Amino acid sequence: MARALELARRGQYSTHPNPAVGCVIVKDGEVVGEGFHPKAGEPHAEVFALRQAGYKAIGATAYVTLEPCSHYGRTPPCAEALINLGVSRVVAAMVDPNPQVAGRGMRMLQEAGIKAQSGLMEAESRAINPGFIKRMESGRPLIRIKLAASIDGGTALANGQSQWITGPEARADVQRLRLESGAVITGADSVLMDNPSMNVRPSQLPTHIELPDNWHHPLRVVVDGQGRLSPDLKLFQIEQPILLASHQPSRHNWPAHVDCWQGPKLSDKLDLNAIVAELAERQVNSVLVESGARLAGAFIAAGLWDELIVYQAPKMMGDSSRGLVHLPEFSTMSEVPEFKFKDVRRVGQDLRLTLVRAES
Repeated sequence: MARALELARRGQYSTHPNPAVGCVIVKDGEVVGEGFHPKAGEPHAEVFALRQAGYKAIGATAYVTLEPCSHYGRTPPCAEALINLGVSRVVAAMVDPNPQVAGRGMRMLQEAGIKAQSGLMEAESRAINPGFIKRMESGRPLIRIKLAASIDGGTALANGQSQWITGPEARADVQRLRLESGAVITGADSVLMDNPSMNVRPSQLPTHIELPDNWHHPLRVVVDGQGRLSPDLKLFQIEQPILLASHQPSRHNWPAHVDCWQGPKLSDKLDLNAIVAELAERQVNSVLVESGARLAGAFIAAGLWDELIVYQAPKMMGDSSRGLVHLPEFSTMSEVPEFKFKDVRRVGQDLRLTLVRAES
């Protein structure tokens, strides 16, 4: 199973919106076939492993990181392929949370006389596809909010300068987060202040990441409720898909790669719940919020987040610097949001703090 998990990771930058899955087939203590799912629409991991195993699959055990599918989609059911080629035992790391599968694949195997069980190295399997699992179990994408600050909580000087608070290693790590995300969200304030591109730049990724040829760029989502942005900004010059979200019709003629989406208002601002629902409808598994203090605070206040990732630099920016997030004023300590550290590690000269809800 450890080898199957290793194989699954090869597809984690290219299978969107499908999960990354690996499979190893063992016969008489020998690996006779292995494979991983490389891209949505292409064969699943089990099919590649079975092709490699050939007749040796008869009576073999298949180790797969996710329950074999049981339904016809763009490819036939993997459970059916395992049955037809005579595998005698299937060990899955976890049951597929997709309602179209959700145990049906295991039952199909068992009804065909194949020994099928799940739960081996389940935690490791879940860690490979957190966004897919979140969307299947809750109906919305996994949402990470990325923030960067000095040790005294500054995110920009009073005049707006913020490049660069963190070092090159931390910035490379943010490129990795973008690469792992189905969508990256920013707001009009950040676009007007920094004129960013919000894309993945392979040359700036950590050196240990090997990109497959079919890796995908995340969908860039720009929240512009007041319609302040214009097509001449750098963000819109890069011909990769953009979802421009507002609560009012656009005043501009946008290039073809910009999809203008109009959503409902909530308290005179664009309803973030509606944006998240739209992304789920578009099969986005994970979202990275890279924005200014106002939009980041709005996501936190709305409860639309799963992880806060804070890069903290060993610098002090002073009393007049801009703060980390804008939240409502609290009158008692009982109102103050509490978090729990999931992970703390050094990235170059900076710290990366990963936080989750205190009750999780």
